[in-house]
Amino acid sequence: MTGIIKHMVEPDQSRKILLMGLDNSGKTSIVYSLKGIRNLPTYSKVNPTIGENVEYIEMFDSRFGIWDLGGQENYRRGYLKDLERITSGCDKLIYVFDIQDVKRYDLALDYYEKVIDFLDDVDNKSNIEISIFLHKNDPDLIEIKPNLNPEMIEDLKERIKQKIEPTGLVYKIFKTTIYATFEKSITD
Repeated sequence: MTGIIKHMVEPDQSRKILLMGLDNSGKTSIVYSLKGIRNLPTYSKVNPTIGENVEYIEMFDSRFGIWDLGGQENYRRGYLKDLERITSGCDKLIYVFDIQDVKRYDLALDYYEKVIDFLDDVDNKSNIEISIFLHKNDPDLIEIKPNLNPEMIEDLKERIKQKIEPTGLVYKIFKTTIYATFEKSITD
C-alpha cells in the first residue's frame, strides 16, 4: 500500500493524510499496514476508533500525519459540521469503502457525497488529492461472500465516479486489501 502514497512525496516535507469512511471499513488496518505492522493477531484485535486518532509515519524521507477518523455515526455527524478544521492543511484524503458490506453501500455513499460536496465548495480543493479505496477486496472474496458479485462492486465504483467527476477534484480509485501487505512480507 505504500506505493499509493509514494507519488505525492517531496523530500523533507510533512503531509497530512485523512482516512475517512464508515465504522468497520478497515481504516485502522490500513494505518497498521502503512506502519509496516505485519503481525496478523494485531489486525484481529482492532477496536473501533474513538474520535480522531493521529499516527505519524516516517517514510521516503518524509513525515506523514495519518488522521484515522472514527466512522461511527455520532463521529461522522461531528466531522461533517467541522470539515473545515479537519481538512485544513490536508494533502490527501483516503475515503474507504468496505466492499464486503453491501447493506451499507448507500450509507457509505451518502457520507462520501457530503464530504465531496464540501471539498467541491472549498477554494483550495485542487490541493487535496483524493484516493478512494474499495477495501477488503480479499483474494477469496467470492468464496467468503458468495452473494457479492463483481457487478455490485462495479456499480459501486460507477456511483462513486458519478459523484466526483463533475467536481473536477483529482482522484484515483484503488481495490485494496491488507492481504497485499502479508503477501509482500512473504516475498521480501
